Amino acid sequence: MELGMVGLGKMGANMAERLLKGGHKVTGFDPNADARTLLVSKGAGEADSLEALVKALPTPRVVWVMVPSGKITDDTVDTLYKLLSAGDTVIDGGNSNYKDTQRRAASYVDKKINYVDCGTSGGIWGLAEGYSMMVGGDEKAVDAIKPIFETLAPAKDQGWGRVGPVSSGHYTKMVHNGIEYGMMQAYAEGFSILKHKTEFGLDLKQVGEIWRYGSVVRSWLLDLTTDALGKNPNMTGIAPYVVDSGEGRWTVDAAMELSVSAPVITLSLMERYRSRDNDSFADKLLASMRNEFGGHEIKKEG
Repeated sequence: MELGMVGLGKMGANMAERLLKGGHKVTGFDPNADARTLLVSKGAGEADSLEALVKALPTPRVVWVMVPSGKITDDTVDTLYKLLSAGDTVIDGGNSNYKDTQRRAASYVDKKINYVDCGTSGGIWGLAEGYSMMVGGDEKAVDAIKPIFETLAPAKDQGWGRVGPVSSGHYTKMVHNGIEYGMMQAYAEGFSILKHKTEFGLDLKQVGEIWRYGSVVRSWLLDLTTDALGKNPNMTGIAPYVVDSGEGRWTVDAAMELSVSAPVITLSLMERYRSRDNDSFADKLLASMRNEFGGHEIKKEG
């Protein structure tokens, strides 16, 4: 198949490269000329604007949008709406909020342009290992572009699937990322407990290697964690500041809307917020309370 790719960041470029290796034709657009040049060097076509990209594609057109969630996606989708025609398809492969996806898809209905959302996981490893893709959209529309997903996935019949109507793909990916938050937090806390048992002098990489085989806690995430511990056992030079992409927040919001208990995911999100507070007023107030009611010593700054 032939398709256009909008957004040639690290993940978008890797996905385009995997498609090219799979025999598809790709024309890429990114505001960054260097990103376009890099893709061209791998055998892709180049467009210097969305208008040029649409003109370069055969009908019915397929355009995969791989840009950050929010205004950039809105602007891209709004522009494509004006340029595309009935029967064309837009795939939003970014981490959009599923409610935004519902709104965008609804605006495409009157022009009969297919809107497909694809929650995409795989990161920098996807080029070699394949991507996990949770696809939402009209069944016929998804079936028509099936070869794209089959090429990007680890195998034609593994790692991807249409999970439901439009926006269900992003909803499923949102919950996927919420689970990821909880798993990451559990591994981090467990290894921290091991590290603080200094009398045993545990080799954390060795422990991780043992757990990777046969253990019920084995996972690809543990593989990556063990690799990181081998490279930097003490996490030297890394600030204890953990960013969140937004999907953990959306998962917690969804849990509250549905009255579903999700304490692990919620607390893992709270821990990320806590990591960013280098001057915690709450902790200072807690210390002050202990001093007030029990005369406990307060540790002074500096």
